[in-house]
Amino acid sequence: MTTNSYFSQGTTGEQDLVGDLVVEQIKMFGRDVYYIPRTLVNEDTVFGEDNLSSFNGAYLLEAYIEDANGFRGDGDMFSKFGVRISDQVTFIISRTRFTEAVDDNATLIVEGRPNEGDLIHFPLANKTFEIQFVEHEIPFYQLGKIHVWGLRCELFEYSDEDINTGVAEIDAIELNFANAITVTMASGGAGDFTVGETVTGGTSNTTADVKSWDSATGKLIVINRDGRFTIPETITGDTSSASWTSANYNTLNNVNTSDTIDSNWTIETQADGIVDFTEGNPFGEFGNSGGTI
Repeated sequence: MTTNSYFSQGTTGEQDLVGDLVVEQIKMFGRDVYYIPRTLVNEDTVFGEDNLSSFNGAYLLEAYIEDANGFRGDGDMFSKFGVRISDQVTFIISRTRFTEAVDDNATLIVEGRPNEGDLIHFPLANKTFEIQFVEHEIPFYQLGKIHVWGLRCELFEYSDEDINTGVAEIDAIELNFANAITVTMASGGAGDFTVGETVTGGTSNTTADVKSWDSATGKLIVINRDGRFTIPETITGDTSSASWTSANYNTLNNVNTSDTIDSNWTIETQADGIVDFTEGNPFGEFGNSGGTI
């Protein structure tokens, strides 16, 4: 037996009214956040991951914070790898506003909905969260229609993704935590590299982004390398047209001061005084005499 046709389970007008009220409530009691879509660069279809993901845009959107008493999760924990911060939060966003602010303006991996793996930047706390799960049935079919998305998020752990959103506080994540190496230039170069521009090796065709440049010492600090520079080769700035010849560099020595855990080069140099490299090893050799990987 079917439901009584004389009693409505919700008309289009009623559903639209509830949707408008939801948008109004979130605008009144929510907070502004940035929705940052993930772009797949080199997807591994076997493991379903992409270690070279990039984030190339940020879209301002209002969101209601479900956890009024603070972040969820285990909080700050001491582990054998240092302090781990595992803050979690659930953002509630309007479906209508998501379509207007994000879906109509951005290219999403799965169109029409928020995607797991995308980021939410929360300016009030100056924290960036990664979407772990998208809840699509809350509240449960109010007047026959669902009006919001529930985004369950965890604190984002940066792992050398390319971040270029145009929002300074978001782009600073990459600048502060990306693996950075120093390329020492030979004297006699021309021009000055500018921070943020892309430099290209004339022989290797390797590209990288400039983090800092000191013309007095000839030291160029770069991030986001896509290969290895040849020594020597002419390195040219795409924007500044500065041109210098590389003299030496070391890919094991991460000079990014914000990453205090990285100790590759320390371990490598200390091991040189412990391991006897004169012994032959049929299964391989310890160490890296070239100082590069």
